[in-house]
Amino acid sequence: MKDIQNHKDDRNIDIDQVGVKGIRYPITVLDKNMGKQQTVARINMYVDLPRYYKGTHMSRFVEILNEHSRRISLQNFSDILEEMKERLDAQSAHMEISFPYFVKKRAPVSGSEGLMEYKCTFRGSLNNGSDLVTIIQVPISTLCPCSKEISDFGAHNQRGEVKLQVRFKKFIWIEDLISLVEESASSDVYSVLKREDEKYVTERAYDNPKFVEDVVRDIAQKLNKDTNITWFAVESENFESIHNHNAYAYIEKHKKHG
Repeated sequence: MKDIQNHKDDRNIDIDQVGVKGIRYPITVLDKNMGKQQTVARINMYVDLPRYYKGTHMSRFVEILNEHSRRISLQNFSDILEEMKERLDAQSAHMEISFPYFVKKRAPVSGSEGLMEYKCTFRGSLNNGSDLVTIIQVPISTLCPCSKEISDFGAHNQRGEVKLQVRFKKFIWIEDLISLVEESASSDVYSVLKREDEKYVTERAYDNPKFVEDVVRDIAQKLNKDTNITWFAVESENFESIHNHNAYAYIEKHKKHG
């Protein structure tokens, strides 16, 4: 049958990225405590397209995904990208895998267990060299230092979200990144809390007030000390409880190698 994709194109324009987007697919990811975790990902896969090709072979993206479906991880991410380049005769390959990741978390006093959901993404590319970024989004709670200082009693608090992106030298656990973020908040967010737990987290937040600026600086300070991390970007957003706007802070740093 005639292969239209391989026909010549006379417009003389390269395409930076072409491929498939929004594939919903079951995958297995490594779990620090349980070994493995089954989840459902949303996957985007792209390659470059030289000016002399009319189109790419979309079905090959899905074929490659099918071949690796049960062993997609940070360890073999580069292998999948390399296969995309070879099978699609491309100079560069890109892939994004976003998925919900669940961690069993105990309430701080009662010990009641519940599952917390965290949004995670692996984003990688292979061109002249390889690049891999891990991204996590962590819900947090913060209490306003200014409100505590000026109020005769109480202080306003709110839920927020931290988005952390990191590049690294060797494998890093999702759970370790989550813990690093949660330790930098006024208090964790939990899926199950009894009354004694609510008392604890309320008082802990009151004793540990944080602006969004404090959150990103505390996280950056920890990452600066971690020699495994080569680059990071951290942003914190508060969904304000008494203002008609959100508070936001962002830090990005390329660390020196050595």
